[in-house]
Amino acid sequence: MNMNLSALLGGSRYALEGALHGVAAGLFMITATIGLFQAYRLLTGTIQHPAQLEFGSVVNALLAFLTVLFGNRIYIFYRAQGGPRSYFMENSPQIHKIFFEFKEFVALFTLPLAVTAAFLFLAYRDQMLRSKGLRTIAAVLLALTFFYFLVAFGLGAAITKLRGL
Repeated sequence: MNMNLSALLGGSRYALEGALHGVAAGLFMITATIGLFQAYRLLTGTIQHPAQLEFGSVVNALLAFLTVLFGNRIYIFYRAQGGPRSYFMENSPQIHKIFFEFKEFVALFTLPLAVTAAFLFLAYRDQMLRSKGLRTIAAVLLALTFFYFLVAFGLGAAITKLRGL
């Protein structure tokens, strides 16, 4: 069987950008879920070594960046003439307003939240175990990262099912 890249990614001219966004988002789902578990551990005080959080939080922030970067790249194609936005605006403008515009802005929250959490783990490593307030702030940042990502991920999947690029 002769399989080429277009057969793997799909026939759209935006397939590569879509695939990169999807891979980054899929990996971000994993790290954001781990981050939510780490948030629980921070709140319950079961973290033994703050260094356990550093690498994962940096990877989480990097994946947030890549997901937003590729998502913004796809947004250009979404808004292009004849793209999904045109279709939704003609047939169901509420889907565009709720599913995509809301999703786009909610997704953007993940980046500063994930970066701030990573910064706290790196900058306040020695104080993380001693300060309940610092642990709580970091836990809330990780939980919010997961929440905003989950909303954006779900709406993105729904948009793709309704009208892909």
